[in-house]
Order: sequence, then structure tokens, then C-alpha cells
Amino acid sequence: MFVLQFLAKLVKILRSAASPRQIAGGFVLGMIIGLTPFLCLHNLIIFILIIILNVNIAMAIFSFGVFSGVAYLFDPLFHNLGYLLLVDLSGLRGLWTAMYNIPVIALSRYNNTVVMGSLALALVLILPMYIFTIKFVVVYREKIDSRIQKLKIVQTLKGSKIYSIYEKIKNLGE
Repeated sequence: MFVLQFLAKLVKILRSAASPRQIAGGFVLGMIIGLTPFLCLHNLIIFILIIILNVNIAMAIFSFGVFSGVAYLFDPLFHNLGYLLLVDLSGLRGLWTAMYNIPVIALSRYNNTVVMGSLALALVLILPMYIFTIKFVVVYREKIDSRIQKLKIVQTLKGSKIYSIYEKIKNLGE
């Protein structure tokens, strides 16, 4: 049942009136928060960006949920990447030391290997995931949505009494 609710929310977001760029922006910002440990300074900044920028907040919440689950699987990879950046690349030690001496930056927890590795990977993925999400939304709206709406199960669900009650309740707020 959870998978159906998950897919229904995704379809609802993809069919919304939001532009592909708004959806992609929400997806990418939610991805950053989801991939990195939650209680970090950069996540507060990303959260403020979600509120300020014209992005799809529902997609940001959706991708945060997805990538939070994925992040636990990749924590060892994040640790290794963070260790590489913080310890193995000795040329960056001066930068890390200088940053640590700035009080606000020290609050960012960048010196944690998992935080550094996950943030580095999230930053690398921003542009590819943004472009991919825009293209996916466009293709979904042009080609896939009409096919999904024609599926027998979708027609059956839309024809049910529960769906008609849901539609009435949903339209009351408008």
C-alpha cells in the first residue's frame, strides 16, 4: 500500500501545474538535504532556498524522503569520499584548517567525513540531476501520462465511489 501512495504522490507532482524547472529545482534541493546528514548548517541554507526560490516544495519533500533512505545505503561510500577529501588529499589541509578557524563554518560539521563526502557527492550531482529531472518531467507529461491515464486500474480507481468522494472533498477548498 505504501508503494501505491508513493507512486500516487509522484504522479500528482508530475501532473501539477508547476513548470519542469520548478519541479527539478525542488527535486535537487530535496536531494541535497536527503543525501547529507540532516542537522548541518548547509541544510538550513538549502531549506531557506526552498522557501525563497520558486521551486516545487512537494517535490523537495518527496526527494528528501527518497534520498534520505538512499543515503543510509551509501554512508560507507560517503565516509570514504569524505576521508579522501579531508585526510588523504594533503594539499587541502590548509584550506580545512583555515575554514575550521572561522566560527560559523565550523558549525557546518564539514570536518565529519560522512558530511563532507555526502555534500561533495550532492554538489557533483546537482546539474546532472536537474537536467535529467527537467527532461523526465517533459517526457512524462508528453508521452507517459496519457498512457497511465488509460490503464484499466487507473480507470477503475477513478470510477470508484471513494475517488468521487475524494474529488468532492478536494474541490471544497477551491
